[in-house]
Order: sequence, then C-alpha cells, then structure tokens
Amino acid sequence: MSHLIQGERVTMPVRIRDASACAAMFTVPARRARSVLSHAGLDPVEPVRGTAVCALAFVHYRDGDLGSYHEFAVAFLVRDPVRRGSGAFIHWLPVDQTFTLAAGRTIWGFPKEMADIDLRLGGRTKSCVIRQDGRLVAGLLVKPGIPVPSRSELVSLDAYTHQDGVLRRIPWKLRAQRVRSRPGGALLRLGDHPVARELASLGLPKTALCTSSIGTMAMTVADADVVG
Repeated sequence: MSHLIQGERVTMPVRIRDASACAAMFTVPARRARSVLSHAGLDPVEPVRGTAVCALAFVHYRDGDLGSYHEFAVAFLVRDPVRRGSGAFIHWLPVDQTFTLAAGRTIWGFPKEMADIDLRLGGRTKSCVIRQDGRLVAGLLVKPGIPVPSRSELVSLDAYTHQDGVLRRIPWKLRAQRVRSRPGGALLRLGDHPVARELASLGLPKTALCTSSIGTMAMTVADADVVG
C-alpha cells in the first residue's frame, strides 16, 4: 500500500529511523476532557475516578520517510472503542514542514498544522517553545529524570484521530533507547493562542504527573483503519 503525497510515493508502513522526544503527563478533570473529546465520540481513561490524562510532547524527527521535522502534540489517553485497553487520541499536532503536514492529514487524518517550533534537546534539560501566527501557544521545559532500562522489542500502541467526521485508528510500533523518567519535572507556560486557552480550561499549567525523555527512538506507523 502506498500514497501519493506532493508528487512523492509514500510506502506503508512509514518508518522513522531516528528521533528524540520528550513528554509530560498531566491529570485533568475528566468532565473537561470529555467535552474536548465529544466531537470524536471517545471517552477518556480515568485512572482515578473523575480524572483524565492529557499529554504534551515534542519530537525531533531526524531521519524518516517523511523527512526531518519538529512536532508538538496534545493528546489524551482514551478508551479503545474497538478492543479492550487504551490508546492515545491526537487532539492537536503542529509541525514545521509542509510535506509531513500533507502526509499526516492525508494518510492518517492527523490534525497537523504549520507552526514555529523551537526545540532545545542538547542539554540535560529539554525544552520546546511553540508559536503559531506570531502568537505564543506554550513553552514546555522537561527536567532530567533517572535512567529507565531499555527494551529491545518493539512496543505496540494505537493512536486515534478524527477528521471530517471520520474516526481512525493508527497502529504504530516504537523502540525507545536512552529513556529517562521522573515524577513531576515539567515547567509549562501558556500564551494567548486559542489552544493555550483550551489547555488553561483543563486546569493547566499545574504540576505534572510525570515526565520522560527518549534519546533515540525508531517507529513504524501503519495505515489507518476507519473505526466510525
């Protein structure tokens, strides 16, 4: 299976050979998360009754089938509508390159938008500042955690997207190395962008549940399955 994107053939599954990422997980009120997710017909996972999980992440894709680019993500942990378990609903996914934007929206229905994404991944403390249309969305700083043992096998995960009334499930696999994690460890500041106001409506910024950084990761992303 392949897709024609801007005159280039993208063969499935898409392979990411080298990337780095950081993520911060926050607990938010489940009723507010449910309101954000209502258009997709999904329910948030509630690790504690009345509490949902919102994740903010930033990624530098250095080598992959969609080229080199920066990405920021706002996601929610949701109940899998097809199988038992959970998945990640991708709510907002800005990038800084046009090819991956076109591929993400066309192939998987990812809510990709163009933005200015300034990543600082060289030191022990990692940071990202994202702006769109000249307006600050957010600045996220992730402090160093303690090393986590790496696993040699691929970890299978499911992402969900909702575009033009269509809910899609995207199976993907990840192998992570040089992983560090810790409780808390995030500093978040919000700007005046509409997405920032939406995050503020969830009660952010606040102390993170946990943070993690991945020094090196490889991924494969399969074609999307239409769920509803």
